[in-house]
Amino acid sequence: MSQDFTHATLGRTGLAVHRLGLSASYRPGKKAILDAADAGVNYFFAYGFDSHMKSACRELLARKREHYVLATGAYNYLIGYQDLRRTLHRRLRQFGTEYLDLFLFLGVMKEKEFPFRAREELLKLRDEGKVRAIGLSTHDRAFAGRLASSGEVDVLMIRYNAAHRGAERDIFPHLADHNPGVISYTATRWTALLRKPRQWPANQPRPAAGQLYRFALSNSHVHVCLTAPRNGRELEENLSALEAGPLSPQEMEFLQRFGNAVYAAGKAFR
Repeated sequence: MSQDFTHATLGRTGLAVHRLGLSASYRPGKKAILDAADAGVNYFFAYGFDSHMKSACRELLARKREHYVLATGAYNYLIGYQDLRRTLHRRLRQFGTEYLDLFLFLGVMKEKEFPFRAREELLKLRDEGKVRAIGLSTHDRAFAGRLASSGEVDVLMIRYNAAHRGAERDIFPHLADHNPGVISYTATRWTALLRKPRQWPANQPRPAAGQLYRFALSNSHVHVCLTAPRNGRELEENLSALEAGPLSPQEMEFLQRFGNAVYAAGKAFR
């Protein structure tokens, strides 16, 4: 599947995905999740505790399993970690499926939090056919770049937005050799990119959420950008924004300036 603005192949996994993926972190309701599927969204990132996502995904997977890409995972708890195999089997039961498309080790903040035993167990689960692809989520860009170069994982889930563009330097240049799938999240920087930062002129515009998703998707290295709407209206707005396609040079320059202001404000606060 060739990549265009709304559809892509998830790197070497070979999975065909809509480039706007859905997370139910803010519990938009089962109807919104099913509406997303009706609109063409087929990548769903699910926690084990989001009941609406579980219910909707069970229904969707029972209807047309091969069409949907279900991503979930186990959490890194800094000291030790969730039993990966036990968590995997729990997720299989929760979502009523015989396999997962993508199983992630979540919340890795630095390299030592992704020990050899975790990597080995993920590989075993993939080799056994219980998952189709394995990966991790991390904020450590240098580590993610090394993983991309080594080919150890199939997918990287990383932070990338107009205020945090370091992946362009630390991760994206290392993707070519092994072609891992790239999932980006926090496109709105937890809504900070929707609010006026300090020292931003009051008479200057602020980005709309749709522009922020288009920012991530305008980078061809990103296969899927996650959105976490609060309700069906926000979901519809985000999907509709994609019709505008990639950002124009003027929009890109504006979002980079705005992102710089948001980043500087956050740094000053810290």
